[in-house]
Amino acid sequence: MGQETKSDRLAAEETGGQSAKKGKSFERKTRRFRWSSLKYATRVTIAFALIAAMTTVVAIGVVSFVWSQHFQSYTRENIQSVADIAADRLALRYETDNGTFTSEAFESVSNSIGVYSGLGIQVVDVHDGVLYDSTTDFGKKGSGEGMSAPSLAPKANATGIATSTIYAEGNPIGKVRVWVYGSDTLMRPSDKAFRDNSYQALLMAAAIAMILASIIGYLFARSLVRPVKRISDTAEAMKEGDFKARTNLTGDDEIARLGQTFDAMADNIEQSYELERRLTTDVAHELRTPLMAIQSTVEAMVDGVFPANEEHLAVVNSEVQRLSRLVDSLLKLSRLENRSNAMKAELVDVGELISTIVMTHQAYVEDSGLSLEYHADPDTYVMGDPDMIRQATANLISNAVRYTPEGGHITVSVKRGDAMASIAVQDTGIGLSPDEAKMVFQRFWRADAGRNRASGGLGIGLSVVKEIVDRHEGWVEVDGRKNEGACFTIYIPLYDRKSKQQKNPSKAKAMRKAAERAGM
Repeated sequence: MGQETKSDRLAAEETGGQSAKKGKSFERKTRRFRWSSLKYATRVTIAFALIAAMTTVVAIGVVSFVWSQHFQSYTRENIQSVADIAADRLALRYETDNGTFTSEAFESVSNSIGVYSGLGIQVVDVHDGVLYDSTTDFGKKGSGEGMSAPSLAPKANATGIATSTIYAEGNPIGKVRVWVYGSDTLMRPSDKAFRDNSYQALLMAAAIAMILASIIGYLFARSLVRPVKRISDTAEAMKEGDFKARTNLTGDDEIARLGQTFDAMADNIEQSYELERRLTTDVAHELRTPLMAIQSTVEAMVDGVFPANEEHLAVVNSEVQRLSRLVDSLLKLSRLENRSNAMKAELVDVGELISTIVMTHQAYVEDSGLSLEYHADPDTYVMGDPDMIRQATANLISNAVRYTPEGGHITVSVKRGDAMASIAVQDTGIGLSPDEAKMVFQRFWRADAGRNRASGGLGIGLSVVKEIVDRHEGWVEVDGRKNEGACFTIYIPLYDRKSKQQKNPSKAKAMRKAAERAGM
């Protein structure tokens, strides 16, 4: 029985110790997270209330101190004026009563100055002998004889006394002493009541200020939390897969700009997701053809259906090369779309740059049975990446060669406009219809799939051109008719070397927006 009790006691102590530890841990967590667990609106409301409280306390303290000093000075001056008035009246009665003080004069002066309102008055002669004391009973003579009770007047050297000298014919004949019952600051009960009421009014104003501050803080916090919550809800929706969710915040304040930046980021994420989805689909579709050709040819040679000769190996090699070019082009396009390659910003003489490209493609164009012509306006400068511009122009020339029959003609021209520099590549090839012009910059799209595959086209070159031009804050447009040729034109903002800035930036921006609305 004793062992069982001891065991139970030990178990209880252990359980109690664990409970105590858990309780302490809970208390620490409560202390640690008490403030952070509150909602933002609640924290802002409390902060506003605390600020109002601290401001009110400081204001009341300062106001009370300054006001108390001025009020005490005012009361002293007020009581002193009472003493001066009493001295003047007693001097007048003294002269009227033939050089004597009468009890009637004392009583009259005492009543006239408001002794009944909490003031005490005492009159003494030049030897400090008491002639009148409002706190005692005097005989009718007013000489001080017949006092029946001890005086309640403070001592002559006390701080709570206002003193004024009585003069008769220029000579002092006595003094008037005035005091306030129960106050060493010469403050009457009415003055104290006024002071106390003033303090109560200040405290009431402080309470009202705290309430108003709390209300304003709550409303202010709600106005801040509402757009933040919208951003949070939008982020949550995007996390769940809704990439079309937007905050749609407007305004010029910091939170509105945050929402607009978030929406821009969401646009990029949606675009990246769409590009990734399209890339996956397009790559799977485009890789299937060369892989199936390689697989069928190799399987036929393995099964002995086709002999493993140079002809069939050349077919496999051709598809492998096509596959390699496709992967390389996809990598270039992906880097452009994802902005993984940093774009250089250099001053580029467009006419000189394009002339070098034309020279390097001269032999390629002539070997294809075509003629090449080049024109350029002088002093055509842009701020951009020369390698990217070279790549875009080369893709347009290669596209023109691919779709222009033998004997055709290709014209490359550089023109200098008011706000934009243009690079145009015009051919006399198969052309395209208006519907085809709308689709020509899509990845893997081909005007003539069979001919394009035979000539090695991948349907990516023009997509690369569009991405490069977009990086340069320009646009690319196409014009042409079926069987009459096509003209691809790149537009890039001009750069003024004298001002060292983009020429006519507002006009260039307006032209770009107009091109975007037109679907270029």
